[in-house]
Amino acid sequence: MAAESPQRFENHVMVPRVFIAQMLGFVATGALAILALCFGGSAVGDYLLGSAVLLISILGVSLIIKTRFQLLTLQDRIIRQEMRLRLEHLAPEDLTEMAELSLGQLIALRFASDDELPSLARQALDEKLDPRQIKQRVKDWQADYKRV
Repeated sequence: MAAESPQRFENHVMVPRVFIAQMLGFVATGALAILALCFGGSAVGDYLLGSAVLLISILGVSLIIKTRFQLLTLQDRIIRQEMRLRLEHLAPEDLTEMAELSLGQLIALRFASDDELPSLARQALDEKLDPRQIKQRVKDWQADYKRV
């Protein structure tokens, strides 16, 4: 993501440009479809109808993909908050240092039991473990069946 200006009241609203472009595309495609139906069975009408169907398909797939990425972003935010709460509860004296854990490390640590979480988080910080290494060190695996 490109560097952005500091957020403040005047610029804090996020405009999902891709979503807006998709909605405009649906409107334009609908107009093309109506135009094609007006031409009836002529060659121009068939071409416009085929183009409209293709555009709707492309826009629909891109909308599904965009929605999936939004769900994954939300899941990451929830996991980050959940792990910060767990660490605050289990290792309050190390909490300021634990804030340096990356999102990937926090996601990997969520599979650790409460008993091993503080020591594993400490190892992740001290040894700069990547998420795969953290998951390999988990002894009491806590499964997550509620993922998006």
